Amino acid sequence: MASSSKANLAEQDEGEEAEEIEHFNDFTLASSWERFISEIEATCRQWLADGPKRLLEKGAVHLDSSDNIYKVKSELKNAAKIYSMEYYFEISGKIADWNCTLHDLQLCFGVKEFLVISPQSASGVVLDAPEATKLLSAVSIALANCSSLWPAFVPVHDPSRKAFIGIQNMGTIFTRRFEADRIGSQVPIKFMHLEGLYELFVSKFAYCMSDHSMHLFRVHLLMKLTYQTLSNDEDNYDDIQEADTENAESETSPGCGNPNRKHWDDDCPWNEWYSAEDPVMRFDLVVTWSEKVVESSLEMAEMENASPHEAEKWILAPNLYPNLDSSKGDRIGFASQLHLLVNALEMSFEAPFIEDFVSVENPGSDNLESTMVIPPPTVLDRVLKDLFLEDPQLPDFAKDEHKSSRAIKGAPVESLFVQFCLHSLWFGNCNIRAIAVLWIEFVQEIRWHWEESQPLPKIPANGSIDLATCLINQKLQMLAICIGKKRELNEEFEDCIGTKDDASANMEKMQEVNKVGDESSSFHARSQAFDEKRDSLLTPEGFNGSKTVESKFSANAQDVHSSDKSTLDSIRRGSAGPVGSMKLLKLCQSLHAPFTQSAPLMTEDMHEERLRAIETFGFSFLERETLSSDMSAFKAANPGAVFEDFIRWYSPRDWENDESEAKGPSTDLTEGMNVDWPPQGRLSRRMSESGNFWRKIWDEAPILPASEQKPLLDPNREGEKILHYLETMQPHQLLEQMVCSAFRASADTLNQTNYGSLKEMDTKMDQLYLTMASTLRPLQVNLLSNTSDTIEDLQRLCVVFEHVEKLLILAASLHRRFRQVPRISEAIFSNYYNFYLPTMGIGLADVDTQKEFDMKLQLSQNERQVVSNMFTPPTANQSWRKVLSMGNHLNGHEPILREIIFSMHDNASDNHYASSSHRDYQQDTETYRMYTCGTSNDLRVALSIISYD
Repeated sequence: MASSSKANLAEQDEGEEAEEIEHFNDFTLASSWERFISEIEATCRQWLADGPKRLLEKGAVHLDSSDNIYKVKSELKNAAKIYSMEYYFEISGKIADWNCTLHDLQLCFGVKEFLVISPQSASGVVLDAPEATKLLSAVSIALANCSSLWPAFVPVHDPSRKAFIGIQNMGTIFTRRFEADRIGSQVPIKFMHLEGLYELFVSKFAYCMSDHSMHLFRVHLLMKLTYQTLSNDEDNYDDIQEADTENAESETSPGCGNPNRKHWDDDCPWNEWYSAEDPVMRFDLVVTWSEKVVESSLEMAEMENASPHEAEKWILAPNLYPNLDSSKGDRIGFASQLHLLVNALEMSFEAPFIEDFVSVENPGSDNLESTMVIPPPTVLDRVLKDLFLEDPQLPDFAKDEHKSSRAIKGAPVESLFVQFCLHSLWFGNCNIRAIAVLWIEFVQEIRWHWEESQPLPKIPANGSIDLATCLINQKLQMLAICIGKKRELNEEFEDCIGTKDDASANMEKMQEVNKVGDESSSFHARSQAFDEKRDSLLTPEGFNGSKTVESKFSANAQDVHSSDKSTLDSIRRGSAGPVGSMKLLKLCQSLHAPFTQSAPLMTEDMHEERLRAIETFGFSFLERETLSSDMSAFKAANPGAVFEDFIRWYSPRDWENDESEAKGPSTDLTEGMNVDWPPQGRLSRRMSESGNFWRKIWDEAPILPASEQKPLLDPNREGEKILHYLETMQPHQLLEQMVCSAFRASADTLNQTNYGSLKEMDTKMDQLYLTMASTLRPLQVNLLSNTSDTIEDLQRLCVVFEHVEKLLILAASLHRRFRQVPRISEAIFSNYYNFYLPTMGIGLADVDTQKEFDMKLQLSQNERQVVSNMFTPPTANQSWRKVLSMGNHLNGHEPILREIIFSMHDNASDNHYASSSHRDYQQDTETYRMYTCGTSNDLRVALSIISYD
């Protein structure tokens, strides 16, 4: 027991000794402030050991305001206060000049990497001066213990002043001290001018001199001036002010406006439909002078009067509107309206008829009433008047058409249906109800044109149907042709009515002169109505080379004429002339080509119906009618012709020449005449078969020239069929064709924009057309359904269209400004295009799409004048609003920002700071540096001075 108790006492003593060791107080760090310095030192040693690359791996934060600056952060606690210490560093060893994006402290004091220590408070600054000095001393001691040359800064005073104090150990007997402050208002007039700023800098080291202008100091000077063009808002404000003034002076003149007011895109192709906001807000022009050595304030006064054209560098920086980024989604254009049209297409499957979306009896009408608004009748009337306004001269439908445009089954931009589609995009915000109302009125207007035989506007009058366009456009082209035919028939009927009395009077005289031949006379009168068709008696043509032959055939001709004089078959009618040297088989007469009716025009659905009939019956009704018409015309032009003659002319491949059995030229008629008659050959197998379809039609075809035949195209019947199609088509069929036509028309409209030689824009337009063609293909072949994924594809297409539209508007804006120097517009657009790629889903995945566009372009000498012209002289209204207080004006504009760096360089061995140091400092040292930034109403000064410890 005694041994165990002794053991316990021994363990207890050892525990107390260990506890005393754990709570050992190091009296070398007695105060909390000294512990705070030690913590700063430990953090700085860790950052120094890691280096920039290791710090990046540990999660250093990149600054958005700079391309090459990162920072790390650490929290430090001293008593009840918590401080934040940040280390700013660069990863490249390149020395950045002030034309690059620098941190504010880098620009003010000319440092590269630095520390900032500040309290974690609402203001983020040290308001107590002793505390700021003590905090800066702690950092300075810690950095000295680390043998670090990092400068350290502490924010002081009010945050709006952007004031700092700082210190840097130079590693020698010198220390650099920093101080920055700002005057936010009421800047002394002296400091508004370069002369006053120069004297301010000189006063920092010329303490005993009362008049600095009389002494010479070699002061190094760098100056940068920033000019800014007026924004669109400022231009509009000035225009409004001037317009108000003009209206006040001319109130007695109604209708007098300001003819000089003009929006930037008034002559752009999209301006007919919407006015786009200029994506370029303004331009900043940064003018930089090379380093100069100034020895007196008089030189500064001269420099203030210098022209910006004398500067060494001109750098142009475009400022774009933030909502140019598609993520904002608040821009109005073709893309936004096409998206609404796609939504209308999705809703079109909810009803079988167009009228259902207008009728209040529709089951879904309550939802339609609450969400979709129909414009007032005045707007509807204005749209219809614009659509059906007759233009005496039709536009060029193929003008500025993209090479891939016809791959999309739409219609030309200027055509009637496409104009309807484009108006629909902006009518009632393109909802399904508004589209239904507009379509119903549109079709009613078309019916009025049909019933009144009025030509349809915006339809080409070439009498053809473009099968590459949408079906509705084909129907309208067909209807325009039917209206033309109908007008011709109406005019002929009116002519007949007008001459009815004269015709009856002449008929009585004709009956007295010749009671026989009334039928032939009336036929002759009808045939004369066609200039291209003339009648001729049968005569032995081609045999007028010999009198003997003429005398022989003259008797035969008289016999034929006399024997067949009373019959119509002896008269050649509707002949277009002989076909070379071809002869009829049964008569030694030339084979004549007849005038035939033109093949009836057909739309796409009519062609499909014809093909189905051929697949089912082997022929179509239209083919039979056309073939019968041609055979009748051939018989009339070639009396006495046989079926084989028609085949030789109409289908030569079905006539087989038998050259082996061909006889020589016949000499039966006369000696010395070489006549290749009769022709030798036979019908092909398919034509010689019994019950041949063609021979049956030949036997039934009457002898009638084309002028007397029934027209193959019945304009009344076809016109009513077209109107029936337009009035009864299903909503989704209408919307499908509208979507295709609207996408193509919108792209064609944008394609007319003049944006210069921007290859990136050309590439994007080509890609857009190919994307549209592939995405819209299901709509062109009627494969769309209300559950189809095509709707989602169309919505994605709207996003792609929006990207291209915004890029194109930017390209147009830049091109208008820099027509004479296209390099500038090409450089800016190319830079923004690469910046915009991640937004379009084409760029790299790790690109920060939230970063704002920032670009600086250095200008050449020949480009300066064009940029200078952008700074138009201020108007009288602008002049009184701005008081010019600074020099270096550019076309009457003062700089919005003036930055100057004054510096004084000394040789360390020659100045009074050099002492008994064992090291020899022969380098040229920047002993004084002052950075000034501001205008006449704002001045910031940052000073750095090397002092002797």
